[in-house]
Amino acid sequence: MVEDRITDGKRVAQLLASELTGLETPPLDRVGVVDATPEVEPTADGTAAYGVAIDGDRIGTVTVFPDGATLSVDGSLPEAFEPADGIDVERGDEGVVVRIEHAAAVKGAVDALVAITAA
Repeated sequence: MVEDRITDGKRVAQLLASELTGLETPPLDRVGVVDATPEVEPTADGTAAYGVAIDGDRIGTVTVFPDGATLSVDGSLPEAFEPADGIDVERGDEGVVVRIEHAAAVKGAVDALVAITAA
């Protein structure tokens, strides 16, 4: 069986935006997409596609690359958080960067966002 994975950064970002705006269970009911650039095109250095906000206050940015997307969020991620398949997490002093390698990993990125906002 051949396994196709969607790795196009623009498509991954679109799927993440759909998840973030479509979920109504707390705390995701307070999350929104802001400052979206629908015509964004992925670049090797990354291009900002949209911001992520909670109750209207921007907390992060989604950036698109040819081979995936990143969700950069102010805050911290609990040490016990286990990234899902297709997710890489970089913890830093300024926040957390979640690299989303393919479309199936979007749910893992949402889980990371929930953990970050709960920390």
